[in-house]
Amino acid sequence: MAKSSAAGKSRFLRAHQSVELHDGALRLAVVADTHGAPHPRTAELVAELRPDRILHAGDIGTLDVLETLGKIAPVSAVRGNIDVHAADLPDALTLDVCEDGESLFKILLTHIAVYGPKLRADAARLARAEGSAIVVCGHSHVPFIGRDRDLTVFNPGSIGPRRFHLPIVFGVLDVRDRRVSMRHVSCETGEVWSP
Repeated sequence: MAKSSAAGKSRFLRAHQSVELHDGALRLAVVADTHGAPHPRTAELVAELRPDRILHAGDIGTLDVLETLGKIAPVSAVRGNIDVHAADLPDALTLDVCEDGESLFKILLTHIAVYGPKLRADAARLARAEGSAIVVCGHSHVPFIGRDRDLTVFNPGSIGPRRFHLPIVFGVLDVRDRRVSMRHVSCETGEVWSP
């Protein structure tokens, strides 16, 4: 389901999906900012995690990136600011995490949501309007897990070409026994990454 903004403004598409826990657990691999050239170990490392779904937080680059990831697990993706060729992708996607058909919590997936470590007001408003507890975003290439405006913010970092001295990492969001944990994994070492 997609919605667009009022006539005269640029089109802003929103979508909604749901995903079910299996045996009380769910694993989401979270990537962003591939820019058409994901790190060569990305597919191998993500596949080793056996995710139930892969979230791509935009700046995909060439759409074959989504095809490659889709061979590992179903992919939910949003359009980033460079993704002008991906008009059918939403700008924001609300993922409803469910168990036995009951909604546990919602995740808002969008490309641009933070300014430094702070959640932008427009992203916070959208998350609240969608009933989301977690905002997953990309754009900055900076891996981040934090809280702002009473919302959890998760930026997986970038698995595309290195920007400045930032690490090449992706995120993992695990749900087990109705608890959520998040971490980053280095594409260069395959190990858990922390600042």
